[in-house]
Amino acid sequence: MIRMMLISGGEIVDNRKIVLPEKVNDIILALQRHGYEAYAVGGCVRDSLLGREPEDWDITTSATPVEVKAIFPRTFDTGIQHGTVTVLLGKEGFEVTTYRIDGKYEDSRHPKEVTYTACLKEDLRRRDFTINAMAYNASEGLIDIFGGIEDLEQGVIRCVGNARERFSEDALRILRGVRFAAQLGFAIEEETRKGMRELAPTLRKISAERIQVELVKLLVSDRPDMMREAYELGLTREFLPEFDRLMETEQETPHHMYNVGEHTLHAMLNVRADKILRLTMLLHDMGKPALKTVDETGRAHFKKHAFESEKITKQVLRRLKFDNDTLHNVSRLVLYHDYRMPADPKAVRRAMNKIGEDIFPCYMEVRRADVLAQSMYKREEKVKNLDEIEELYRQIVDAGQCVSLKSLAVTGKDLIAAGMEPGKEIGEKLNELLALVIDQPELNTKEELLKHLG
Repeated sequence: MIRMMLISGGEIVDNRKIVLPEKVNDIILALQRHGYEAYAVGGCVRDSLLGREPEDWDITTSATPVEVKAIFPRTFDTGIQHGTVTVLLGKEGFEVTTYRIDGKYEDSRHPKEVTYTACLKEDLRRRDFTINAMAYNASEGLIDIFGGIEDLEQGVIRCVGNARERFSEDALRILRGVRFAAQLGFAIEEETRKGMRELAPTLRKISAERIQVELVKLLVSDRPDMMREAYELGLTREFLPEFDRLMETEQETPHHMYNVGEHTLHAMLNVRADKILRLTMLLHDMGKPALKTVDETGRAHFKKHAFESEKITKQVLRRLKFDNDTLHNVSRLVLYHDYRMPADPKAVRRAMNKIGEDIFPCYMEVRRADVLAQSMYKREEKVKNLDEIEELYRQIVDAGQCVSLKSLAVTGKDLIAAGMEPGKEIGEKLNELLALVIDQPELNTKEELLKHLG
């Protein structure tokens, strides 16, 4: 148990020492020398107490932005309307924000007005969760007013004060709470859950870009299956209603032991924590609900669902403002996630050409994750097939065998030099020669290929 003691004003101070980065400590000390209070605050304190490396260090202070700028020679206004100035030390920037009290929120994101305060407690009171509402400096130690330490110890995500008020201030906090639970392995406290469920519809007011950031962080955490919690709380209905359909679609087939949604959650757990791979597993079966049929024996079928899944994937990724590279790679993997082949060198080379050399290793990871989230029916046979395909893939790569035009031994210039007329026939001939060497890799020499121009 972490030992704590009370200091003046009722704040709780932990006697555990956090080692602040030198530049962070320098900023705090400079503010203190000029008569102001200053602390590291928020996520960096939380992560330090958990033994994690903070991504960044935020500083809170009683000094106003004008006073901060007067102390430090190099600053720029980051969010001056909300009291934030970035202080530059060397090539690093650190956000320094004045203690503040937020006014009324009118858009589920921005306060109508911000009032500066000299009271740290008031500043911490406006923060989202108790574990993010702690402050620290070297001279005073840890300031914990709202029970953040206890919630860290208990593994709980709890709002500071009234959950409904906190979520009304910024609706994204609803999804952030689930994301923190996924990243930290924590449970969500019941009143906080109630607030999330009640205010879930306000997520519609949040920009797609902000939703995207939280979704990706959740997906690449150790618990991407916390998407189940987001569904149960009614969150996915607001930003990913397609997922709700998965959770409501059964799979009456011996190949599956879960409904489509639960299969999706298990598939995400079975693949490494990479954005492209986790998004692929989230979206790979999105086409199943629309294409489900049940035959006279009661067995479900989802014929050509990969094509429908690819279509929905593109719609979802565009709606959530993902970049074009992500959209291109994820949609290709979704399209080919169920592409099967015998463990035969020729079939593997053809698949590498069809799917793409660049994403073929990812395709193999996707296939394996998909199989391992299915039932035990024929699993041994399916896994053996994947193992053999992977071995053949390694052999093909090691041998440098040609599976695309970029490694074909002749180019368009070679064909023209050999007497072919420029035009579309050049491209057609190159593809014909490529098909030849995919089937017979030993023919991939300039001399051999030029023999086939007749």
